[in-house]
Amino acid sequence: MNIFAIMGDTLGRRKRKVKPMIGFFIALISGALMSVQGVFNTQVTKSSSIWTASAFVQLSALLVCLGAWLCTDRSNLLQVFQVEPKYMLLGGAIGAFITYTVIKSMDMLGPARAVMLIVVAQLAVAYAIELLGWFGVEKQPWEWRKAIGMAVAVAGIIIFKWK
Repeated sequence: MNIFAIMGDTLGRRKRKVKPMIGFFIALISGALMSVQGVFNTQVTKSSSIWTASAFVQLSALLVCLGAWLCTDRSNLLQVFQVEPKYMLLGGAIGAFITYTVIKSMDMLGPARAVMLIVVAQLAVAYAIELLGWFGVEKQPWEWRKAIGMAVAVAGIIIFKWK
């Protein structure tokens, strides 16, 4: 085997490792942005109402998405209606209720407690979706380590909340 074949093999392995790492960092950025957005949205409701703030959040998100689409994608906007099953199109409506529930929970519990509970709920529901194979997700087998991870997350909430 020559040096170029070895280098190519090494680069191929690096590319396979880089993609999950990029996804890892994108997820961290997403979590940070969600926390900041929740605080911002909660503050906006103090000068308006929760539904006015939620509508503004969704409208500003629409404008950002349309701007990004104009700059990068330009695929047919109507292609989204080809998705099957059609209930998958309810993501925006769910987003409105996510905005509402994040605002309310942050207002009532504070940002740290609210985000902890939100993240644990996301983790539990995402794992249930995988286990049951809902919404077109490939069904995954039960794993004790994931259940233990959930238990540790719940224990973390209890410890964090403990005075």
